[in-house]
Amino acid sequence: MKRRVLFAATGLLGLSMLAPVVAQAQTQTPDNKVFRFVPHANLAVLDPIWTTAYVTRNHAYMIYDTLFSEDAQGNIKPQMVDTYTNSPDRKTWTFKLRSGLEFHDGKPVTSEDVVASLKRWASRDAMGGILNTFIDRYEAPDASTFRLILKEPSGIVIDALGKASSNVPFIMPARIAATPGAEQIKEHIGSGPFIFKADEFKPGALAVYTRNAKYKSRAEAPSGMAGGRPVNFDRVEWVIIRDPQTQFNAIKAGEVDMVEQPSFEQYETLKKTEGLKIDDFSPAGLQFIMRFNHLHKPFDNPKIRQAAMVAMGQQAYINTQIGVPELGKLCRSIFPCGTVYADENTGYFTGVANPAKAREMLKEAGYDNTPVLLMRPTDLASIAKIPLVAKQQLEAAGFKVDFQQMDWASLVARRAKKDAPAAGGWNAFLTAWTAGDISNPLAMAMLNAKGDTGWFGWQNEPRLETLKASFARASSAEEKKKLASQIQAVALETATHAPLGQYRSPTVIRSNVSGILQTPGIPAMWNIKKN
Repeated sequence: MKRRVLFAATGLLGLSMLAPVVAQAQTQTPDNKVFRFVPHANLAVLDPIWTTAYVTRNHAYMIYDTLFSEDAQGNIKPQMVDTYTNSPDRKTWTFKLRSGLEFHDGKPVTSEDVVASLKRWASRDAMGGILNTFIDRYEAPDASTFRLILKEPSGIVIDALGKASSNVPFIMPARIAATPGAEQIKEHIGSGPFIFKADEFKPGALAVYTRNAKYKSRAEAPSGMAGGRPVNFDRVEWVIIRDPQTQFNAIKAGEVDMVEQPSFEQYETLKKTEGLKIDDFSPAGLQFIMRFNHLHKPFDNPKIRQAAMVAMGQQAYINTQIGVPELGKLCRSIFPCGTVYADENTGYFTGVANPAKAREMLKEAGYDNTPVLLMRPTDLASIAKIPLVAKQQLEAAGFKVDFQQMDWASLVARRAKKDAPAAGGWNAFLTAWTAGDISNPLAMAMLNAKGDTGWFGWQNEPRLETLKASFARASSAEEKKKLASQIQAVALETATHAPLGQYRSPTVIRSNVSGILQTPGIPAMWNIKKN
């Protein structure tokens, strides 16, 4: 890796701290056995249960394994599980783990580890929380068998255990999974295909993973996140490069092999650059959203949240952030258009900015000019521009905006704080979710309306939780569709969040790279080869 890229990646850490690591890798490992990947964001938080941040989820897929996984067609398939059964009364689920599963510290994966991991996951995840309401108890009759004993039948057991994206029910050692969900874990030991090199981790610069020689892959061919996970590299380096132009220079020069989310401004140039190719490993795309903090003024008032939604116009977000017509799409539904529960019957929310109407609504709601503390991540190119649009649209509607800029890692940390905005909290932030994460009302984090134990923003809305419980009991597709529409109606009435348009975000790889898997937005580092 060349010196100029290292300097950009290290930032304030200094070149001298990272250069020896890379130099050592180059002398000890053949180049085709090292894969250098530029993630879409800085990896600052390492606990995939504590946060829903995608960069943390992607890190977790490197080192942890899951009980079930989702294939390329969206079907849930066993991963760590060998066999499973459901009793005739549909209330006792029995699972048998595959033999030979082992954590990176050499200890076997047991049913005790699974139960502890599932309990911690369910304490944080929206869908896990719903599943937990059905569970009477867990049982671990032997080291390789665990059971879920339900209070009543539920049709979401396998869907929840096979949930592919944030939060994912990753399996950790029981002693680590015993950490309360509200606290971050301090050890990062899994049983997955790669081992995290904590001794080489340079936050803001470099994360290193080595091949787990003891990983027991499934025999099936890889498909999506399911099936076998063949590893063709001895070492994978996540190189943190925040500047889009430096990313472009690095991959053009062959200094890195893959840039997860190149700048949209570079899209046309990348398609024409020799030695590079565009690969859209997540064709279902993503959705921009604005999340409101329901705890503090002014967005503790649902009428003021509604006014903010009326102020929002999706086209401006797509034009400003994407700028490539073929990659953007308008969609009013909170469930992405093209998915099962998509519904553009959205009442007052049209997806077209109406500042005059929003001003009327603010006046009626008694808005007192309380500032909206809006956070913007300056270093996350894929969403860095949309807060600028939000600021403009909110101000056009009569909101006073306190616009605060920070890096993404700081935003992720700050959005977890329930303090008042003036005391280090916040009122609103914008992000993007992959379609797979928000196409089901039980999986959508923004519909976790359990107050203090819910997702960042902490909405307390029992009606949503009741409807979601009914959805979890529903047995027919028609009933689920009807309930999903009712859930959307309540979500819009209470303004859980604002959907701000859909888009695709292709990745760029070197031409000598092959084997990128089609997944629900996860850059899987297995099955990839570099010639």
